[in-house]
Amino acid sequence: MADFHKVKLADIYKETDDTSVLTFDIPQELKENFKFHQGQHLTLRQVIDGEDIRRSYSLCSSPLEDKWQVAVKQIPGGKFSTYVNEQLKSNELLEIMAPSGTFGVEVLPQASKNYLFFAAGSGITPIMSMIKTHLAAEPNSTCKLFYVNKTAKSIIFKEELEQLRNTYFGRLEIYYFLTKEKRDIDLFNGRFDDDKMKVLTNTFIDIPDTSEVFLCGPETMVNYVSDFLIKAGLPKELIHFELFVSGLSEEDIKRQERLAKQNVEGVEVTIVDGGKEFLFTMTKDYDNILDAALNAGADLPFACKGGVCSTCKCQVVDGEVEMKINYALEDKEVAQNYVLSCQAVPTTPKVVVDFDV
Repeated sequence: MADFHKVKLADIYKETDDTSVLTFDIPQELKENFKFHQGQHLTLRQVIDGEDIRRSYSLCSSPLEDKWQVAVKQIPGGKFSTYVNEQLKSNELLEIMAPSGTFGVEVLPQASKNYLFFAAGSGITPIMSMIKTHLAAEPNSTCKLFYVNKTAKSIIFKEELEQLRNTYFGRLEIYYFLTKEKRDIDLFNGRFDDDKMKVLTNTFIDIPDTSEVFLCGPETMVNYVSDFLIKAGLPKELIHFELFVSGLSEEDIKRQERLAKQNVEGVEVTIVDGGKEFLFTMTKDYDNILDAALNAGADLPFACKGGVCSTCKCQVVDGEVEMKINYALEDKEVAQNYVLSCQAVPTTPKVVVDFDV
């Protein structure tokens, strides 16, 4: 079930000029349901100017802190982020869903791992949670962060990152890259490119000794750094990422156009959610399972409806579907028949999808 809970906002403060950090007062009776692992996100919901708006934001707090905290960067024209940064006040109530998402790896207290993190702007939020968690829970592990921002003033969590570097001296290394401000060392000016990555992989990164890599930021950055590291010898399965999507690729556009012509009228869809089955027949009014199910009266979890957040993830247990776009699921999840229901177009006369995953 798409269960939202009204929760009080315990605190809200400005981390940078355009980013607010929200701390939620999770009541004791919800804490078990709201347990999370580093890298997961919260889906927030608010009616703004009469419109039901939902957005997913990564938790920047660590599960070890017993704290539920997200950072929201204001996006020009973004209804929810503008509301948070300009109107929202402490002690107000917000509707939030229990944490979800699969970004992150298991914490192993006895492990001696070397983690690499690449972030840009607000992509630091899930990575902040990971760094705090792995450093605290894995005393023999190390973390290296390569973090791109426009200016020094726009660096989210700079003060907290510096405190972490002092607390875990020798186990956390941080390298800041600025795109709109000059640094003394040329390496740290501008975005990642071949010259920078060659220096990083020759000087700061030991590819054979790297355990896991996490990337969060614009699609172009994530794809470029991933490809470079793979070519440098890093096994693809060690790379994990979350994307900020700036635009659709030609491939995405062609796939969307092709699937838009797919005849879904009369397709019988069974939704398994909360242990119960919900059956409906699709019409030509909606081409994806989520919108069709919501219109038929199902109560399902969703947020972005853009194939980015994974809130609407489900598993195809019978029949076949094809996704228009997928920016949230990793290859191994797709191989296990997980799909984003907001992008899932049925390609067989009957489809059964399970949201209890």
